Amino acid sequence: MPFALVALVLLPLFFGVLRLVELAGGPTLMPANPRLNASPVPVIVHIVSAVGYTVVGAFQFSAGLRRRRPGWHRAAGRVLVVLGLAVAFSALWLTLFYPRQPGTGALAYLFRLAFGSGMAAALVLGVTTIRRRDVARHRAWMIRAYALALGAATQVVTLGIGPALFGPSQLTHDLSLGAAWIINLTVAEHLIRRSAHRATVRVGS
Repeated sequence: MPFALVALVLLPLFFGVLRLVELAGGPTLMPANPRLNASPVPVIVHIVSAVGYTVVGAFQFSAGLRRRRPGWHRAAGRVLVVLGLAVAFSALWLTLFYPRQPGTGALAYLFRLAFGSGMAAALVLGVTTIRRRDVARHRAWMIRAYALALGAATQVVTLGIGPALFGPSQLTHDLSLGAAWIINLTVAEHLIRRSAHRATVRVGS
């Protein structure tokens, strides 16, 4: 699973690194985005935090690694909570205080506020549940937070499929953005329920 998750985020991470190169004064390898260049710090925080959170976070879902290196899992988890909150809050900052991205409407704005806030809330709940030694709920909230962080990866697909099926429009673009987060949460809930079912079967047997 960890390597599959890393493979999933490679393309958006690649584009993020290209944007970092541009903001650092390197060549412009992506379409110009003046709204980001005018105030680059939140963008840099968002990209760097997302790289660390999605790549290192993928290995938190390795059951074998958790069993063999529980100390690493706990230490990495503390760092990942900080990185995840930085991803969520920088995303909210970009949504609230940057000019709206061309081609997007009010629906995309609401999606970004809702799912950015949802990621931050999931991380906080993940911390509070593990402090109560509730491992199952801790794992569930962390899966939901990670699923929301992978929104950009799934949007690579939905932003291609949506306009192809329904035609290019602002509404189609916004709905394609939201569909990515909804798909990820649906998969996350399936994994959470499947894990809970397996735990119940093991206890019953």
